[in-house]
Amino acid sequence: MATEDLEDLPGVGPATAEKLRENGFDGYQGIAVASPGELSNTADIGESSAADIINAARDAADIGGFESGAQVLERREQIGKLTWGVSEVDDLLGGGVETQSITEVYGEFGAGKSQVTHQLAVNVQLPSEHGGLEGSAMFIDSEDTFRPERIAQMVRGHDDEVLEDTMVLHGVAEEGEADAGDEDLMEEFIEVLLDNIHVAKAFNSNHQILLAEQAQEIASESGDEEFPIRLLCVDSLTAHFRAEYVGRGELAERQQKLNKHLHDLMRVGDLHNTAVVVTNQVAANPDSFFGDPTQPIGGNILGHTSTFRIYLRKSKGDKRIVKLVDAPNLPDGEAVMRVEEDGLVDE
Repeated sequence: MATEDLEDLPGVGPATAEKLRENGFDGYQGIAVASPGELSNTADIGESSAADIINAARDAADIGGFESGAQVLERREQIGKLTWGVSEVDDLLGGGVETQSITEVYGEFGAGKSQVTHQLAVNVQLPSEHGGLEGSAMFIDSEDTFRPERIAQMVRGHDDEVLEDTMVLHGVAEEGEADAGDEDLMEEFIEVLLDNIHVAKAFNSNHQILLAEQAQEIASESGDEEFPIRLLCVDSLTAHFRAEYVGRGELAERQQKLNKHLHDLMRVGDLHNTAVVVTNQVAANPDSFFGDPTQPIGGNILGHTSTFRIYLRKSKGDKRIVKLVDAPNLPDGEAVMRVEEDGLVDE
């Protein structure tokens, strides 16, 4: 819905509408899926008034009711699949990373989690025929991992046909004139792709939560642009929460904040057909006598909210094992990839 329609909702005057827009609620659908408490705090109104506004938005957006399985299937046909650039991993994931879902990638230090987020930030900008989503990316960086130099290496790692088709898509060169061997053109092309990755460094957990809320606004504003936001990466999701909330006494508060943060991320995915990819740290389970003792941070809150859970672990040299631990519609399995200068590649 256009932003000027907010005043048509009962109880929403110009001042309230402006507060809602400033906090990312610029359409009926976003308001319809909010809670009364959330809307009350955002717009500085009573919870009763907030509930009335939400109900009116649900009626206007035709949201919140039951629908048939056939309608669900039709809606799921809009879901995009973003390639990892590794055929074995794409097969494991049923075609790639899904939009409208949270994909969690966890593993120990050096397993390649940040490499995955960088590769996806490049691949999301590829043409659809090459496994991309023809969109741009957002990157919430909590561990100072984002490196534009790495993006440049991964761009150059694609073959000439992919590069030249992507140059045409992004208007860097005309059809038939794109040349991946032209160094000046390549430098310009890399700069264009970097401009389409919106990076924010999170300094603590509260700042990280605020950035996720701002991400909703950016994704909404990008909806009418040529390359809308189609990927949101958080690297890493849990680092600040783990450092700031120490001990069992603070566990409940940590999990509550983490839960809200995850639902803010999920809203970006649902409302804007965006793939949400979060990385996660691991801890050793001292009770484990057999098998791999590592387990992801975040407990059941993260386990239940993530649609897909992927475990990365080191193997010999640059080889990495990609294990699909949980997915609603796919069997568990493993794939092998390599992390090289060109990016993520087949074994």
